Amino acid sequence: MFRYALAAGAAAVFSLSGYAGAQETLTIATVNNGDMIRMQGLTQDFTEKHPDIALNWVTLEENVLRQRVTTDIATKGGQFDVMTIGTYEVPIWAKNQWLLPLENLGADYDVDDILPPIREALSADGKLFAAPFYAESAMTLYRKDLFEAAGLTMPEAPDWAFIAEAAQKISESNSDVFGICLRGKPGWGENMAFLGSMARSYGANYFDASWQPQFESEGWKNAVNLYVEIMTKYGPPGAASNGFNENLSLFNQGRCAMWMDATVAASFVTNPTESQVADKVGFAPFPCGIENCPNKGANWLWAWSLAIPAGSQKAEAAESFISWATSRAYAELVAEKEGWANVPPGTRTSLYENPQYTEAAPFAAATLAAINNADPSIQPDKPYVGLQFAAIPEFQGLGTAVGQQMAAAVSGSMPVDQALAAAQQTAVREMTRGGYLK
Repeated sequence: MFRYALAAGAAAVFSLSGYAGAQETLTIATVNNGDMIRMQGLTQDFTEKHPDIALNWVTLEENVLRQRVTTDIATKGGQFDVMTIGTYEVPIWAKNQWLLPLENLGADYDVDDILPPIREALSADGKLFAAPFYAESAMTLYRKDLFEAAGLTMPEAPDWAFIAEAAQKISESNSDVFGICLRGKPGWGENMAFLGSMARSYGANYFDASWQPQFESEGWKNAVNLYVEIMTKYGPPGAASNGFNENLSLFNQGRCAMWMDATVAASFVTNPTESQVADKVGFAPFPCGIENCPNKGANWLWAWSLAIPAGSQKAEAAESFISWATSRAYAELVAEKEGWANVPPGTRTSLYENPQYTEAAPFAAATLAAINNADPSIQPDKPYVGLQFAAIPEFQGLGTAVGQQMAAAVSGSMPVDQALAAAQQTAVREMTRGGYLK
């Protein structure tokens, strides 16, 4: 198992301080993804510079993290001083005045260096409300050696028809390799992040311009039918339980020929200390389902970011920590300890202008292109901000409920048409209850 990932659903709570008389302890809620776990191993650098601040970590599987921080901030529980949240929460929580703006990150922090799509996604009314620790879009990761052995060439802009054919060909010729690995674990940020993007690659959104749910549209039907077909025929057993970390582990063990997921995965699958196939990985855009699909490959846009809840009594110390963890100096610290290829990606223009990084990270250009091609803004046929999610309060519960129906389709306990009909019914009910539909 990938050594940075904790067991699903588990929480790790521990304190770091090199100073016996620490005046303040920051409780930090974070996700059990590799970059975040690595940060915890490097925080001695922070505590040495801030001996009056101790750090108490609460590390959670991402579905659990989302539930815990949402409940805490909505109820003003005050359990956390720093929260790891994403581009979904920031505009909603900032509007509700649940977050403090980050206005004292330091003279050398350089907010303008944050990539424009990411800075905009984490801002409201011209103020930054969360600082990106790492940011991502979506891409295709694949095994170049398996493609060569099968006589396949990954197109510069793959479509899902090619992906399905390649998955079949490689699966049938390699008994120990799955043709494709995709997210199946239910959750609005797990399987629905993937499926929302796949449906968009077929020209479908979550809602039309009048907020009518679209789960029974042609685009969603085409996407989910193909998703279930390739997952059940060419994917790993128990795929309905696999999220990002589980698929990462499978890929690093050499068990997956292709994996469509977050661009942040690229640094892990090419790290020879973590991946058995580090020198065999190629990168391509997220596939299209139709010609000229949206955003040059139906990319998503996400940033795991650090924010301060409005009720925190330790805002100054919290902002000092956030400044340290999301700074250029932190990137240099990771480079010194782990190598440039392992620096948290997707956040700063200066990183992609640094030849040390671009030479060490063969995925840098693909990551930057995917982020820059992701446009989450409101469109004539899309009344919400977001790509793989809709930035409305109702989406968190709705997306998770629909994700459970999609997982049921993958596991074989529900036909696709029935799962989509149930998703549509659930969505109509929730959107009516929320006042979007009359």
